[in-house]
Amino acid sequence: MKLYSYFRSSAAYRVRIALNLKQIPYDVVPIHLLQNGGEQFSPEYARINPNKLVPALVDESAHGNIALTQSLAIIEYLDEVYPEPRLLPEFAVDKAYVRSIALTIACEIHPLNNLRVLNYLEHDLKVSHENKDAWYRHWCEQGLAAVEAMLGRDSRVGKYCFGDAPTVADCFLVPQVANALRVNCDLTAMPTILRIYTACLALDAFGKAAPANQPDAA
Repeated sequence: MKLYSYFRSSAAYRVRIALNLKQIPYDVVPIHLLQNGGEQFSPEYARINPNKLVPALVDESAHGNIALTQSLAIIEYLDEVYPEPRLLPEFAVDKAYVRSIALTIACEIHPLNNLRVLNYLEHDLKVSHENKDAWYRHWCEQGLAAVEAMLGRDSRVGKYCFGDAPTVADCFLVPQVANALRVNCDLTAMPTILRIYTACLALDAFGKAAPANQPDAA
């Protein structure tokens, strides 16, 4: 496995967690999103991922030089090819619930706070650094409040987002909370999220995937 990753990318963080939970060995290929004009824009990387985003995963044992992109698609691929431990529940209704949490983060929060969006706000639209951060906090807090409501009303929530074993939902939640804390979002009204976040961080799979523990974090 080769994972093209940037240490602070929450999307790459999700895949690192999934790989660690499944104990799948992988090599990180750092793609620095800020250095050298953004290494994701290089012709070499664009051939791997035409979206010029991270992550991208190459499973050389199965697909040669074909790269998989989009974090949810990658994690679902891993769950099908390496089924233990399961990151998606057995039953369709539970799968839909877990995916709904993941997609609320991936589709409703993350796109508005993606690095390329923030750069466009600040560099092209001349939004001040302070207002850019306020934009980030607004959409992150609003989106996580919706996730808190989803978790708070569902009896399937246990130690983690679904029961007492991590799922795709936790792979998505932890990186988003880490980003929120990094920009000083107010999460005091989100006790369920903070409880699950703390429980996840107690697992080696999450700790090893954290941005500070990546080879390109220096």
